[in-house]
Amino acid sequence: MTYHSRLVRNCLILACFVSAVIPACNPKLGNGLRKKDLSKDVVLETTKGNITLRLYEETPAHRNNFLKLVKEGYYDSVLFHRVIQNFMIQAGDPLSRNASDTAELGNGGPNYTVPAEFWQPYFHHKGVLAAARMSDDVNPTKASSGSQFYIVQGKKFTDAGLDSVEVYRLKGRKIPAEHREVYKTEGGAPHLDQNYTIFGEVIAGLNVVDSIASVPTTGRQGGDRPLQPVRIIRAKLVSK
Repeated sequence: MTYHSRLVRNCLILACFVSAVIPACNPKLGNGLRKKDLSKDVVLETTKGNITLRLYEETPAHRNNFLKLVKEGYYDSVLFHRVIQNFMIQAGDPLSRNASDTAELGNGGPNYTVPAEFWQPYFHHKGVLAAARMSDDVNPTKASSGSQFYIVQGKKFTDAGLDSVEVYRLKGRKIPAEHREVYKTEGGAPHLDQNYTIFGEVIAGLNVVDSIASVPTTGRQGGDRPLQPVRIIRAKLVSK
C-alpha cells in the first residue's frame, strides 16, 4: 500500500470514528432534544432587550418542554400579552403572533398540559420563571399550560403584609423565614407559592423585565394587554 493510500485510509477511518463518537456523546432524547440541550440556558430576544433564563433540573418535565418549544421556534414573534406592574409579565400564546389589537389572548397553546412539579425550595421571588395554567375549578391538579409562562416582577412586602398573605391567600400555610426575608428585600408574589410550577429564573436582564412590566396596558378589563406590542423576537438556546 502506498503512502497516499494509507493516508486516505486513515482519514476515512478517522472520519468514521468522529461521526460515530459525536452523536454518542450528545445522543438524541426522542423529543427533538439532545442530551447537551438539557444544560443550556435560554435567551429571549425581546423588543425591550434580552432576558437570559436558567432552567431548573428539579422540574425536568417543564424544563424539557420549554427547551423543545424554544428549539422549534415556538416562541418566536409571540407577544407578552398580559403585563401587570409589580406582579408579572406573561407570554407564550401562539395566537398572539398576528392578533388584532382587540383580540382576547391567553387561550392559545399546544393541545397538552404539563403535570405540576412543585418543589418546596422554590418560591415566587423576583425574576422566577413559572408556568401559567387554568384555574383550580377546571384544573384541580394544577397542571401547567403547554406553552404559556410568566416571569415575576413582584413587589416588596412587610412582615404584616406577609402575615396577611398567609392568612387570606395561603389559607394558613406559613411562609418559611428565609423566603420571608427575600420577599421583604427583593420582592415577589408569595400568594402564588406551591400553586404554580416554578421551573427557572432570570440570570440576566431583570432590568428588561422591569421595563416590560412598566408599559401602559389596557388594564384588567382589557386583559392587561400592552397598548404597544412587546414581542419576543426570537428565543434561542445558549451555552452556560
